[in-house]
Amino acid sequence: MKVLSDPQSLATDVASLLIRLLFGGMFIYYGWLKIEGYDLYMPHFKNYIGIGSRLSYNLVIVAEFFGGFLILIGLLTRLAILPIAFSMVIVIFVAHANDNFHIKNLPIVYLVLCPVIFLLGSGRYSVDALMPWNRQPLAKK
Repeated sequence: MKVLSDPQSLATDVASLLIRLLFGGMFIYYGWLKIEGYDLYMPHFKNYIGIGSRLSYNLVIVAEFFGGFLILIGLLTRLAILPIAFSMVIVIFVAHANDNFHIKNLPIVYLVLCPVIFLLGSGRYSVDALMPWNRQPLAKK
């Protein structure tokens, strides 16, 4: 664990926590809406990447709901952000390719946040930090 007196480290870890809570929470919400409205939305979901509408829709649910949860709690954050980033690329450049900017602006914000979260990682305030393979000495010697 890092020394708590390092203000730069503390600021980075708090920033990582806040961005994970916001980003993960939003994607849990979007994923839950897709789960809750499965029968309503699934028939209208297009086959954007050629693997079938149902499989695509299910993968989006996994990416958004379960990936959002992993990001929120800070478990496998860098891995969980990848399918969400891929989904945002499809949303921006395929699904809404011909739409106005105001339709795409939120997915663009999410896509820009993906590499930020990837680079920051889970941070000190996360489940990853509690895992035995991530344990670091309490203080530098």
